[in-house]
Amino acid sequence: MQMQAIKEQTKTVLRFCIVGAGNTFIDFEVFFLLATAGAPYLLAQAVSYMAGMANSYIWNRIWTFQVKKKVNRQEMFRFITINAAAVGAAFFLLYLLKETGHVPLFLGKIMATLGGMAITFIGSRLWVFQNPMDQKEA
Repeated sequence: MQMQAIKEQTKTVLRFCIVGAGNTFIDFEVFFLLATAGAPYLLAQAVSYMAGMANSYIWNRIWTFQVKKKVNRQEMFRFITINAAAVGAAFFLLYLLKETGHVPLFLGKIMATLGGMAITFIGSRLWVFQNPMDQKEA
């Protein structure tokens, strides 16, 4: 029984990583398109993050966490809240790394993205896309 749970958790993490790679691709593409077009980097970060966030919600809900119930306001609120925390952390890290750490923009973007991803996975798994069966086992 425990081995099956480990396999399921591993599948969930792998799916999250695949979806995350797609989100990151969308995020980076939009970010660097806007940044090279002259948009301020924090504005580019906000717009690009929202593009990746939309992709994230759809694919993580349907495929990663396999939520069957209809979308409801509470779930959407949780998703937005977790992503607001993640983008806030990413903004802070990007600003801190670029302005005070003098880290190159590309490397800073990667580091900020990794920080945001950690927040979104933990929040999505434990709070946004809760599995009612997990709550009964706890």
